[in-house]
Amino acid sequence: MTVRKAWIVATAAVSAGAAFMMALVIGVYLVGGSATSGAGGAGKALAKGAVPAAYQTLVQKWGNLCSAINPALLAAQLYQESGFNPRAQSAAAAQGIAQFIPGTWATHGIDGDGDGDRDVWDPNDAIPSAASYDCQLASYVKDVPGDITHNMLAAYNAGAYAVIRYGGVPPYSETRNYVKTITTLEESFAAPVSRVDPSEQAAGAIYYAQKKLGTPYLWGGNGTADQGGRFDCSGLSKAAYGSVGITLPRVANDQYNAGPHPRRSELLPGDLVFFSTDLNNSRAIHHVGIYVGGGYMINAPYTGAVIRFDPIDTAEYFGATRVTEDGAKALPTTV
Repeated sequence: MTVRKAWIVATAAVSAGAAFMMALVIGVYLVGGSATSGAGGAGKALAKGAVPAAYQTLVQKWGNLCSAINPALLAAQLYQESGFNPRAQSAAAAQGIAQFIPGTWATHGIDGDGDGDRDVWDPNDAIPSAASYDCQLASYVKDVPGDITHNMLAAYNAGAYAVIRYGGVPPYSETRNYVKTITTLEESFAAPVSRVDPSEQAAGAIYYAQKKLGTPYLWGGNGTADQGGRFDCSGLSKAAYGSVGITLPRVANDQYNAGPHPRRSELLPGDLVFFSTDLNNSRAIHHVGIYVGGGYMINAPYTGAVIRFDPIDTAEYFGATRVTEDGAKALPTTV
């Protein structure tokens, strides 16, 4: 029996639900026993398509401006601030892709593209300015004990004086949460250098999804009673991981940032797999499924179809995410 057929038999039989769950848990943790987590540190390469192609070169170049930052960290900050939207504007008057407030821009904005102006709305200026500002903050706190990147991020949130005063990340919950959020998001923008650990919740997420096989698709469906228990693709993945205590964003292209990205050859059951018409831009992702092994996923494909197994190897296969609880928590609520 092929791996694919084994998965289909296990999930199709209602009476085999408990056996399926146990086999999946054992399989995930046997693999996990030999897996190692991705390495940290500066110089991290960007994961495939994690940054929109229009900004990839800028983030890669300016993310190496100083040792306190790296391209994945800079990408995490831009995503957290604006979701890579160069026209973003907050209620506090923060502007552009890097969300500079006017006073900070006046002091720290630079002419990144050398065209003679400093335009907060132009990513060619704003992204270099974000990197430059990070490095300037790092220089202010370079003599403070502890991790230079953590201290730089703390200075970004609370000011360099607070970091110097407390001899490291100050004991402010907002600042500590910001440092953890950005360093966690960094892992979702970095190309892993080794196998990433399996998710402990993967088995439960698949168990939930396989019970929904045969349910009709509904665009915008979240599985609620008033919707007849129906789902669309990201509604299903959100509900599946919600059943094991992990809250994912509602849309697929944000779910892509909920953890590190295993290679196609490293997929494990429970990984989310994504599809896009633009293989260089995660913001163009339009579909997500839950990998079950053997090259197949459970997914809610389109109007008129039902939740079912489908192969993942299509021309639009973009990549995968190994969902982590910290990764999901780090995602901004609006981008």
